[in-house]
Amino acid sequence: MSASRTLPWPLVALFTAGYLAPYLLPTTVGRLDSGLPLTATEAGAIGSALLLSSAVAGFLLASRVDRTGPRTLARAGLALAVTGYGAAALTGAVPAVVAGALVGGFGSGTVTAVAASGIAALGGSPARTEPRAWGSDPHSVTTLGLLGVSALAGALYLTIPHLGPGHGLPLAALALTALAAWPFTGRLPAGTVPARTPLGHGRLPRLRTGLLLAAAMPCWSLAQNSLWGVSGRIGLAQAHLTEVTVGAVFAVALGAGLLGVLGAGALGPRLGRAVPIGAGTALIAGCIALSASARDLPAFAAGEISWNLLYPVVLSYVIGLAASLDPRGRWAVLVGSASSLGTAAGPLAGSVLAGWAGFPVMGLLLGAGLLVTAVPMTVVALRSGRRLLPVVELPVRTPAVPARSAYDTASPNSYAATSAR
Repeated sequence: MSASRTLPWPLVALFTAGYLAPYLLPTTVGRLDSGLPLTATEAGAIGSALLLSSAVAGFLLASRVDRTGPRTLARAGLALAVTGYGAAALTGAVPAVVAGALVGGFGSGTVTAVAASGIAALGGSPARTEPRAWGSDPHSVTTLGLLGVSALAGALYLTIPHLGPGHGLPLAALALTALAAWPFTGRLPAGTVPARTPLGHGRLPRLRTGLLLAAAMPCWSLAQNSLWGVSGRIGLAQAHLTEVTVGAVFAVALGAGLLGVLGAGALGPRLGRAVPIGAGTALIAGCIALSASARDLPAFAAGEISWNLLYPVVLSYVIGLAASLDPRGRWAVLVGSASSLGTAAGPLAGSVLAGWAGFPVMGLLLGAGLLVTAVPMTVVALRSGRRLLPVVELPVRTPAVPARSAYDTASPNSYAATSAR
């Protein structure tokens, strides 16, 4: 079977639907500020609450995807996203918007947890040595997911400014994307695996390394999304651009992100993970400082485009690193949820820092924080490169076996079989 016929499109669709909310953060927060009786800080707080709800879902569901069943959990998450975001888009009452954002955010986090577990399961046994088709390993599937969400977000940034004012358009886009992902859930595994395991009741492997990465990720994401959450305001208020121009810059920047993701997919593991994560994070710090200090279109565009070119590249390696720590996907979900905590705090932190010190100083502080955060992330990447997960041979089946089998074998419920239809 060709690689094109074995690509796990359900995981790509869920990844796109789950990650779209943070990608649309600038326009969502900006529209809440302009379309509702809210201050900039209050709008940022709603954006933070949405993403915090998403992070909470990830933490709660990290070890429950296998037990509940990916199909059931994905459909529940998509239903919550459609209901929450749709209700928030259709009402002008601030309490109802907040409630809808919280429900929708929890749905996005649920969908992301299913996608992260499935992507990690594609890693299979670390003893596997035969070549894989492109799209059958965690890094390349993450690349495809980032391509999907970047392309969709770029198209929305070009489209939304021309559809009229109001807070509802970005939220409606989130609801419709979740609805569009629903048909793909029919190809997800429906079965569950036993909750009890002979391996110490499912203890997490690589505990110290995983905790170090999970502790670093909120700081990494906080710095990124503090700027991303106020980027629209920088373009409008400091660089004196129109909403259409700012949207066009974001679309081009996300297009550059597509090129970055393609480059990361082509490069693969040739440089390992430490160099892309460490050096990439340091370069992102400079881009953030440049974008936050922009006072005209060239500087604003240069900062946003270069930053968005690098961000998904580093993120793809970070997600792949987390997936490599545990083939059941628990570290992938936990690290992703920890990242969502920083993402959630970003809009509010950016608004507070900008109001206190101004955009340029905010950019310098965020860049310095990123440089510090790059150190433990690079250490984790170096350690993971020196040691593989142990291969455990047992006479009984552990949850890792049916989990990988459900995602990776050619059975009627598997991605490989159903995507060939």
